[in-house]
Amino acid sequence: MARTLAELRSRRWFADAGMRGFAHRQRMQQSGLRREDVVGRPIVAIVNTWSELSPCHAHLRERAEAVKRGVLLAGGMPLELPAMSLGEVMVKPTTMLYRNLLALEVEELLRSHPVDGAVLLGGCDKTTPGTVMGATSMGIPAIFCPAGPMLNDRYQGRTVGAGTHTLMYWGDYQAGRIGDDEWVSLEARMTRSPGTCNTMGTASTMTSIVEALGLALPGSTSIPAVDSAHPRMAAACGERIVQMIWEDLTPRKILTRGAFLNAAAVQMALGGSTNAAVHMIAMARRAGVELDLADLDAMARRVPVIANLFPSGDRLMEDLHYAGGLPALMNVIRAHLSLDEITVTGEPLRAQLEGRAVLDPQVILAPDHPVSPRPALAVLRGNLAPEGAVIKPSAASPELMRHRGRAIVFDSPWR
Repeated sequence: MARTLAELRSRRWFADAGMRGFAHRQRMQQSGLRREDVVGRPIVAIVNTWSELSPCHAHLRERAEAVKRGVLLAGGMPLELPAMSLGEVMVKPTTMLYRNLLALEVEELLRSHPVDGAVLLGGCDKTTPGTVMGATSMGIPAIFCPAGPMLNDRYQGRTVGAGTHTLMYWGDYQAGRIGDDEWVSLEARMTRSPGTCNTMGTASTMTSIVEALGLALPGSTSIPAVDSAHPRMAAACGERIVQMIWEDLTPRKILTRGAFLNAAAVQMALGGSTNAAVHMIAMARRAGVELDLADLDAMARRVPVIANLFPSGDRLMEDLHYAGGLPALMNVIRAHLSLDEITVTGEPLRAQLEGRAVLDPQVILAPDHPVSPRPALAVLRGNLAPEGAVIKPSAASPELMRHRGRAIVFDSPWR
């Protein structure tokens, strides 16, 4: 059911006829806005995790301007709210310490301010689940605008990027297969632009999962960060959130168990990061949805790895974009998906997949010819991991599939 102007949450601040309403409108005009800018239209929060110490998000200042353009064109009023930026490489000792803090910050930013909906700008590993968890708990309409992957590099005829490739070449350097000058050259060229790691690591896995959940626009997560399509997508996010506010389309209406099982299927088809097991279950709990390791293990046994993306394959996110993006991949595995789940478009998933063809069969493969005969995830249980541990068989070397030797075990203080 469509909402009316009188039902907007921001009216509690700006439509009040008393002294409080006067003060709220007065302070917005102090900032240079007009009275009618905040009284007669929905207010959209742009939650921006931009930071100069987060290269993954270095372009999000400009993307916020594109989002504002879309909001204004749709008749809303955009206001930018900065949030903690969890740059995976720079934050010590680990960004995992701060995921829930970011979720709390996003929730309280939205709860305490006069906003009717939110656009979430992020993409680095913990930023994606953190912002989504916060927006889910808050419960106002929200759409995720992914930061996008960095551009590919080429090295010795091979497509290379950051993240896992860095670890690979570090091994070569330690073994003497790469000299000092070559190592310094790689340092300067492998990360060619702002944007998230372009391997199928945690960043690309989590943004893809959010798109599969229905919280991001179709095809948005594989657009390279500096592609001209990226600011256009950001503007489309701004335009769409205004309509979502009128429709009262909140995350909990999108985040069903079927949506999470769709996301699990996509994780397996992509050969996604095992870290997704931690974040996806946490996101499901925020939405009040039952999801556990057994669900992920069962999905991994059904859905093969069909995305030829490093580390399971040899291509990168830019290649997935050219191959048709996530909608094309989801269309290939549609037999494993719940197609009636509603997304931020307001339409069911099946409508988004119609006509989405694979444009490069070397990047998105057929299910009967997968990238790996082994699945993207397996849950291990035993006396060392009674509650379950995960491994990524599709990217594991054969010697890791069976091992006999000493184990170093840490007793977790968090239990």
